[in-house]
Amino acid sequence: MKRRREEEEAEIEEKKEETTKTKMEIVWQTPAHPAQKEDYIFHNGKRHVRPYHFEFVSHVNKRWEGKTIVDLFAHEFRGRSRDYYVNAVKCGRIQVDGENIPVSYIVKRCQKISHFLHRHEPPVMAYDVTILQNEPDVLTVCKPASVPVHPCGQYRKNTVLGILEAEHGLAPLYTGLFFFLDINMSAIHRLDRLVSGLLIIAKTPAKANSFRQHIEGGVVKKQYVAKVVGVFPDGEKVVDANIDHNPREGRSTAVVGISNGDTTLKGKSACTKFTRISTNGTHSIVLCEPITGRTHQIRVHLQCTGHPIANDMLYLSDDVVDRSTLGTTADRAAALSGSPRATISENNKEEYKYHSEDFSIDPMCTHCPNLAPDGYDGHEEGLWLHCVRYSGPGWAYECPYPDWASLD
Repeated sequence: MKRRREEEEAEIEEKKEETTKTKMEIVWQTPAHPAQKEDYIFHNGKRHVRPYHFEFVSHVNKRWEGKTIVDLFAHEFRGRSRDYYVNAVKCGRIQVDGENIPVSYIVKRCQKISHFLHRHEPPVMAYDVTILQNEPDVLTVCKPASVPVHPCGQYRKNTVLGILEAEHGLAPLYTGLFFFLDINMSAIHRLDRLVSGLLIIAKTPAKANSFRQHIEGGVVKKQYVAKVVGVFPDGEKVVDANIDHNPREGRSTAVVGISNGDTTLKGKSACTKFTRISTNGTHSIVLCEPITGRTHQIRVHLQCTGHPIANDMLYLSDDVVDRSTLGTTADRAAALSGSPRATISENNKEEYKYHSEDFSIDPMCTHCPNLAPDGYDGHEEGLWLHCVRYSGPGWAYECPYPDWASLD
């Protein structure tokens, strides 16, 4: 077994050397390049994206100004080593205003910085995004857990919008104009990546604006179902507790108390109504109706009741998870720290045998020849939280219940 692995590693190194000797014909992609059906690889029950060359663009802000180009990347983007950034500058993979620069170059305010790299997107658990209704001006889909709605972070093609365009030719779509979880935020709505269920997407700006007006007017009703720990109390239970979100930790907390003239409670006001649907003595299925929309509101308010979502590692414990060392997101870090089966090791990493027809190895890539980026061990689980219904004046859309919502 050991010898076989050594032979495979030697073969990969040989391919890297061949690639280095031969000038690579690279097509650098930008956000303007849409996802294509052939961009995806289905392996071990998951949807992967073929690694591709991508130009990341950013502009020098006040904090970056006056730093050398290498110091800037080494301090701000710690996912790669300083040596990598030195080599990337030397070979032109990092440029300023479209020009090659020396490693000692000092950046100036508002300059455009391009970082050309081989992008490996994380896998998602879904093979497809199920279309529920396709009307002239509205599209409704059942979003699978683990798939982000729109490009964010390490995800671009492995998103609901990317998959809908690649697999169904549906574009443009308008999620960013009307859907949002917090009416005090900019008009952006999405289901959290690990949450599944109903997603309503406008196909025209006019319809997007109509939905936006309904939400801002507070006339939209939302319903979710959750599978929680223990026997949830019978009857209706209302939780009215402020939500204080910490973006650095990726976690929210509930703040209970009474504000007076001298003291103001932290966070934003939040209210959720809960009703038990069923229970088997170990778990309960609960209908969740958020009156407001705050980050992780349902998850935190269920924690307040003493009945957190049964597989929600982030809120099953009050302990703060060190996301910087255990994972790229708070949820992933919590899963790794709280679940023995999800501890990253050589024994449980998702196995994938590199095939040259799937993608070409980039000699400068820090993730090749793996299909997924470093840090993804293949043991991700969707939350037992599912959006089932949205309704407003003259309209209502629904999504089937998930399998886990049956306690038979």
